[in-house]
Amino acid sequence: MTAPPMPAFPDEFLWGVATSAFQIEGATKEDGRGDSVWDTFARIPGKIRDGANADVACDHYHRYAEDVALLASLGAGAYRFSISWPRIQPTGRGPANKEGLAFYDRLVDLLLENGIQPFANLFHWDLPQALEDSGGWLSRDTADRFAYYAGLVGSALGDRVAMWSTLNEPFEVMALGYGTGEHAPGRELLLGAFPAGHHLLLAHGLATQALRTRTSAPVGLINSYSPSWPLSSSAPDVFAAAVHDVLQNRLFTDAVLLGAYPEETRALPGVDLAVVLEGDLSTISTPLDFLGVNYYAPAGISAAGGGDPRPFGIAPVPGYLTTAFDWTVAPEGLSETLTTLHSRYGEALPPLYVTENGAAYADVVASDGSVDDAVRVAYLDGHVRAVSSALAAGVDVRGYFVWSLLDNFEWAEGYSKRFGLVHVDFDSQNRVPKTSFGWYRDLITRK
Repeated sequence: MTAPPMPAFPDEFLWGVATSAFQIEGATKEDGRGDSVWDTFARIPGKIRDGANADVACDHYHRYAEDVALLASLGAGAYRFSISWPRIQPTGRGPANKEGLAFYDRLVDLLLENGIQPFANLFHWDLPQALEDSGGWLSRDTADRFAYYAGLVGSALGDRVAMWSTLNEPFEVMALGYGTGEHAPGRELLLGAFPAGHHLLLAHGLATQALRTRTSAPVGLINSYSPSWPLSSSAPDVFAAAVHDVLQNRLFTDAVLLGAYPEETRALPGVDLAVVLEGDLSTISTPLDFLGVNYYAPAGISAAGGGDPRPFGIAPVPGYLTTAFDWTVAPEGLSETLTTLHSRYGEALPPLYVTENGAAYADVVASDGSVDDAVRVAYLDGHVRAVSSALAAGVDVRGYFVWSLLDNFEWAEGYSKRFGLVHVDFDSQNRVPKTSFGWYRDLITRK
């Protein structure tokens, strides 16, 4: 059955793609770059699937011109990339590493030459290892270090970057990096990880202020959102879903937009609000120019089983298709996310951009070298339509970014999960646009 025509989007709607430094750049030992927590984490046996690391990744550090050419052929209006903190400050302190800044100078200039807006994100999980050794995000000092780093990058690139974001998905850094230990740096503090979340938000506020002294470009924050769908109507499952909603969807948004943590936070066992000092929330709630929304799937939530110290369990939602990550495919969850933000925060909500949306599938390379990822096309088509539904409901959504341009190093999953519009052979580094690349190109360039 032929899909109905795609609804029209505003002429000024921004279509783009996203990547992150650690996942694609490689060159981890070149031009003065220091270790990040993910370099260290990848050296610990058993932490990364198949013992993989990102020492080469997609070799974007050397092949960035080839990748910008792909962006240009896609017709992307913007490219959301991240800047590697340890490439700019190898230890997270001190002056900028000139060779590191020079790489992003070249990248930004080439994007502009091709008519692509550079959208720079300052932190996509790659904390310099030297700062982790001093406490990492559990230390208040790291927020100050981040603000100084933001100033260095803003001074170097602020005249050319079109949009800035401070952090990408601070919830995941707190929850997976410091809560469960599934991600770097591998700490297992459960709700005792709250100080890391608070210091991340403080870093965001301080960095926003630092950037605004160096650039007039819009500055925002990128959060991940996942609607909390209880797996049953039982009181324990409904309560667990409410707890998930507080932690995933409200903690990092209420503080920024409303200047206060959700009241429910006080009742969560192990959360230490003593780290919130006078003036912190004023800094954290420095006004945003936009809010980035990363959405992949709703969360099927149940009460944690007996003996499980976590506040809830997460599973796929029955009755839905799933991705290679076993994530529920539910485009209506994106509409729900956008409309809920609109209704929950009202006039406090700045313009929204969907800054990540995509799916991992077991892509098959045909004998002729092509990759027909029709299932990814269906996923993206449904989610783009979900954005259109939110627009029709009055939500101010101004852009959509696919995750990701390239297959890449997918954190603890190594190279086993592919999200890209472009297939990457990690042995040869050969890049082949998939069917989804052509679908997205046609969507962007349609008149």
